[in-house]
Amino acid sequence: MKKFLFVLVTVLVLSTLVLSACAPAAPVPTEAPVATAAPTEAPVATEAPVVPLGTADNPIIIALAPSATAEQLTVGGEAIATFLNDATGLEYEVTIPNSYTALIEAMSSGNAHVGFMPTFAYLLAKQAEAAEVKLVTVRNGSDFYGAQFVAHADMNFTSYFDAETNANTADAETALAQFSGKRPCFTDPLSVSGYIIPGGLLKQYGVEYKTPAAVQGHPQVIQALYAGVSVSNDVSTGVICDFGTTYIDARTTDKIHEDINEKVVVIWRTDNIIPNDNVSFSSAMPEDIGAKVLAGFLAMSDSEEGVDILKNAGYEIQGLKVSEDSFYDAFRAALQASGVDITTMVK
Repeated sequence: MKKFLFVLVTVLVLSTLVLSACAPAAPVPTEAPVATAAPTEAPVATEAPVVPLGTADNPIIIALAPSATAEQLTVGGEAIATFLNDATGLEYEVTIPNSYTALIEAMSSGNAHVGFMPTFAYLLAKQAEAAEVKLVTVRNGSDFYGAQFVAHADMNFTSYFDAETNANTADAETALAQFSGKRPCFTDPLSVSGYIIPGGLLKQYGVEYKTPAAVQGHPQVIQALYAGVSVSNDVSTGVICDFGTTYIDARTTDKIHEDINEKVVVIWRTDNIIPNDNVSFSSAMPEDIGAKVLAGFLAMSDSEEGVDILKNAGYEIQGLKVSEDSFYDAFRAALQASGVDITTMVK
């Protein structure tokens, strides 16, 4: 029986194999075709169109040094922009940085194209390759100026300056010794006449003063001194500061008080040893645009209307003359001789 079952199973297996070999091959199933989108070209990157400098959408930015009152600079700056627009056909915008350092940064970053720059601020901007002088300002027929020490008349300092002869009557050491233990009003720390030169003289002659009051601009120094004096135990003390330092003669910035020259008196003055401030262009200024702007400023300096605008814009400018960076070489040498190295002051 077992032999019969073995034979039966063997026959069934062989039959299955033979039938499988003879059967037609079953078709291999295929996947349905997947619809594909028609190929497209890759998008071509396009750059935004460059807006020309001097147009309404990209005006030339003029940065004014904050060495006068905000009101003077705002009104004067608008008048300068209007004149230049008429003279060149270019669009301008005026900004007033809050410090000389901010002015340098604006020129360095491209946030200003034209700068009215004080001497030391310009030297630093030039060192950083951010600005190039184009014009130097003229006052009283000169392109150099000096610094002065001033105080309220009631402080009872001895004045060593004769207004009639426009000359000092004593040397700096004698005149400045009386400021020992007093509080000065200084302007911006990068101001040559409002801090660097006067501060250097006080240090040179060993005059130790109290912590200064920083009042930023030269007109503000004059107003701080004009504010008056208090007397206690026969000792006079300025309401804000006891003495101040400015350019010669910052008292003319006061258009309100007729007695300004009687209340705020000159104690001592330096010679005209400081190069005047200037009009500089950003190093990134396109040459063709710069030529037009320069021509506009020269037209301003050559016209009566333009000179009035410059004079009343806050800086008492009476004219402009074309200049190059070499104008400042002698002053650079003097700074270096006094121990001031501008190369170490640029980041």
